[in-house]
Amino acid sequence: MTENNDRRPVAVIAFGGNALLRPQDHGTQEEQFTLAWKATRWLVEIIHRGYELAIVHGNGPQVGNIMIQVEEAITKIPPQSLDVCVAQTQGSMGYMLANQLRNRFNEEQLEKDIAAVLTEVVVDREDPAFENPSKPVGPYFTAYRANLLMQEEGWQMIEDSGRGWRKVVASPKPKRLLGSRVLTRLVEDGTVLIAGGGGGVPVYQDVGGYYRGVEAVIDKDYVASILARDLKAELFIVLTQVPMIAENYGRPNQRWLRTLPVAKAKEMLASNQFPPGSMGPKVTASVEFVEATGHEVLITDAEHLKKALARESGTFIVADGELEIAQRTD
Repeated sequence: MTENNDRRPVAVIAFGGNALLRPQDHGTQEEQFTLAWKATRWLVEIIHRGYELAIVHGNGPQVGNIMIQVEEAITKIPPQSLDVCVAQTQGSMGYMLANQLRNRFNEEQLEKDIAAVLTEVVVDREDPAFENPSKPVGPYFTAYRANLLMQEEGWQMIEDSGRGWRKVVASPKPKRLLGSRVLTRLVEDGTVLIAGGGGGVPVYQDVGGYYRGVEAVIDKDYVASILARDLKAELFIVLTQVPMIAENYGRPNQRWLRTLPVAKAKEMLASNQFPPGSMGPKVTASVEFVEATGHEVLITDAEHLKKALARESGTFIVADGELEIAQRTD
């Protein structure tokens, strides 16, 4: 493919499923459409900054709800595997985001196509994560029901803080996205891309070369990092619950970081500054992107995204340079 000198820069943004379904919500479709509409306010800001846009969303609350529905209907409808449930959320959430983005574009008179693409992500069936499943998914069960499921279905389950028993699955690292050339062409054509939803549908390749779904959960930030590299993105944005990264978060000596060089980020990861269940994967995925491309990663929250795009907030993870401490989060 020849180099296109008129190519607009590309930004990939990753955000969690709680952007469309918060803990305090009832979980209705109406609520999720409303939250999708609100999300388009900060998504369109990236386009106004001159970027082509690719979106990767999480699906934790949504896939959990599907698994609850599966359990409640277990005597009437055959159960679905986790990979199929992930595919369902890719469809429903992709539809909601695309629908509300089109409405936003119409309101702002923007002429852009939108494509929500079902995305399969290849994992290694020999990944050590499969030997020690640790990611809780789906509903809580009584001890009796949990024992039955472990015996009859072969599920691995854990007791969760006195609230009941939950199924646990592996969380392997993604290796590659299937169909990345198609995704690249869409973005090069100016299409707003929604892909890799929920970390993608996990599949592995068996000894015969066939792709097969597997019950696993892939971290969306790792998938977004791979997509950003595939798209040769100039900017990778990771939205989280805080305006910027902190050193010694929650401690008396906490410091907000404006600029974080990769070397310092790796040092902080090694010293367990970033917990595996929250900021750890975001920083690791960011480091992998920066080391592969030399481009920046922006980590911030939705409220501060506009200011962060103007370099007035957020944390930028960069290839080299000096650690910069922020005096304030806004």
